[in-house]
Amino acid sequence: MKREEYEAALEPLQEALIAMARWVAVTGQRVVVLFEGRDTAGKGGAIAAVRFALNPRQCRVVALSKPSDDEKSQWYFQRYVAHLPSAGEIVLFDRSWYNRAGVEKVMGFADDQQVTRFLAQAPAFERLLTDDGILLFKYWLTTDQAQQEERLKERFEDPLKRWKLSPIDLAAREKYDAYTKAREAMLAATHTEWAPWTLVDFNDQKRGRLTLIRDLLQRLPDTAVPPDTLELAPLDREPAVETYGTLEPIPAYES
Repeated sequence: MKREEYEAALEPLQEALIAMARWVAVTGQRVVVLFEGRDTAGKGGAIAAVRFALNPRQCRVVALSKPSDDEKSQWYFQRYVAHLPSAGEIVLFDRSWYNRAGVEKVMGFADDQQVTRFLAQAPAFERLLTDDGILLFKYWLTTDQAQQEERLKERFEDPLKRWKLSPIDLAAREKYDAYTKAREAMLAATHTEWAPWTLVDFNDQKRGRLTLIRDLLQRLPDTAVPPDTLELAPLDREPAVETYGTLEPIPAYES
């Protein structure tokens, strides 16, 4: 999808996201959106597209690192509970508690007993969230292995994207089929009436973002809350010029 076409399609969706966020704030809703998928699927770009026009005080991104020793000793879901939204908030999880059914299982960071326990507990955990009124949306971003390889190569060769690569990412290249098997087991156990999964094709990341945002907006209730009435009156004097006092400004950048 060409960038010009993408940006033209994205703008009205972002305006609708702003209206949605206003509805969340006015009504005190709590919204949680999980973004899951393989490495390089496009989770970060999708999250950026959703939150771009939203107030960062209202819309938070949660991207947890590996658990500490203390967190490893806790109930598995415990560290995620601390990041759930309060009234009027939207929380976007860049990976989530489903790490246990994906990377932890495939890379051997969790044993079979832990994974089995997680798959049994996750639907009950999510039932508690939705029964309490949290609006929970779970997205899996799908991408073919050829696309994954192309994106890994791009990250490897681009110094501005190299930070996105980790040894785990490179090791996972040889485990594409194992991730597929783990994903299918996860979907079978955790695709429920109260917290269903939605799979979105992200082989074309721009089209995938548009698809995901449109689906999210369509699945929310009517969010028509009129914005506050504001008036930008003209200044009653000449505009002031910024001063530096006794300090000297640094020279302006020149190309």
